[in-house]
Amino acid sequence: MAKRRVAKQGGGGQAGRKPKRAICLAGGGPAAGLHIGVLESLKKNGIDFDVWALSCIGAWVGVVYNQARQGDEIEETKKFFRDVFRNDKSFKSFPMNTIFAPDWASNAEAMWDFLLEPRNYKNALLPREIMKSFMHTISALGRMSATRRRWRPLNDREFEEVREFAEFSEGDFNRWTLNHVLAVNPVVRFLTAMMYKSKIDGLSRLYYPNSKFLDNIKFDRLYEDNKPFIFHNAWNLSKQELVLFANRKDFQANAINGYQVDGYRPIDAASLCACSALPYIEQTVEIDGDVYCEGALVDTVNFKNLLRDHPDLDEIWINRIVDADQILPPRNLYDSMANLCEQFAATVGEDDVKLFKYHITCGEAEGEFNHLTIVEIPVDRHINFDWSHSNLELGIKMGALAADHTKKRYDEEMAKPKDPTRPRIIEAPHREERMQKRREGLREHLRDRLAAGRACP
Repeated sequence: MAKRRVAKQGGGGQAGRKPKRAICLAGGGPAAGLHIGVLESLKKNGIDFDVWALSCIGAWVGVVYNQARQGDEIEETKKFFRDVFRNDKSFKSFPMNTIFAPDWASNAEAMWDFLLEPRNYKNALLPREIMKSFMHTISALGRMSATRRRWRPLNDREFEEVREFAEFSEGDFNRWTLNHVLAVNPVVRFLTAMMYKSKIDGLSRLYYPNSKFLDNIKFDRLYEDNKPFIFHNAWNLSKQELVLFANRKDFQANAINGYQVDGYRPIDAASLCACSALPYIEQTVEIDGDVYCEGALVDTVNFKNLLRDHPDLDEIWINRIVDADQILPPRNLYDSMANLCEQFAATVGEDDVKLFKYHITCGEAEGEFNHLTIVEIPVDRHINFDWSHSNLELGIKMGALAADHTKKRYDEEMAKPKDPTRPRIIEAPHREERMQKRREGLREHLRDRLAAGRACP
């Protein structure tokens, strides 16, 4: 606690001292361009960071940025992610990024293991279930046939008025097909079991020990003496705990250069892939015998460790890149899959930030971090979840605009006297306020179109 008391007395970067800053980059996959744009704008405005708290795609952006040659951070980060995203013409007919490739060898091995396992054939053929489905189908056809004969003389009736046909709706037909055609077919049963029960736990695999893609990231540069403290999380499925990875080599000591490092493990290619291994989308990653997946859906940006291990921070900048405003009605399965992933990330991230602010203003840490300044960068709603170059470029542009706007608000707030009894929080607009502005914008757009004498869209 002595260290924290000293931090409070000298907090805020007062008396000519440069403020000690942390940045939190959250997850959001194809919205990564927003992170890049924010970093580009803040760098131009002279805002740099001593601590980087990262998760999911935010970890990839933070690691790639900090391993780049000094002065080329933005350009190298843009180039790296441009290679990850797909050009628009190709993306239209092949809607996925360039790195989520299936693990063909493991898939073949898993399929072969499944075929050679005798137990997998045990329940493929179920004669009793086949007979039950057959009798059910014959009975239903009999009832339908009797109804047709009963109504045949009344040809002036509409087809929908036949009671038995009206009861057998489209949903009933689909359910009958599932349970009395597919579920009892031995070949379909076996192939379905092989698809879902083989020892493959993700659609794609990202981590390969000798991957040229991962070798292009110079992890050793993260451990140079002039680098900030960088850490990201991943969820240990084997031990059911959140594990943190940081860019420090000697993890046996209690503290290194003033940083508490208890419980951290070194950042490397495996940890980076583990922190973004979204269940079902990507295969899990094994590290020292334990199985890991993404940690962002458990803890967005590790606020607890950020405060515990860096009590002398003056400012914490928070950049989320997904928000519920971005979730739109899906047009296809690609949109539905994106919504499934990003809607959870959006709401969990927003709630984590709210809990963090509550913790330091009203919760158990009330009064302990009054020296802090919290800066929230607003989430742009114009981007989508396409892994396309156009969406990447739009994200970079809109992220830079959001950071520019935030920097202006930051300068205005920092020029005001600070209330010493509470942290200074420069908040992003609340969702209700954003939605109200959005509705006003739509109404203004409608008025302009009506004034121009054009039809409404």
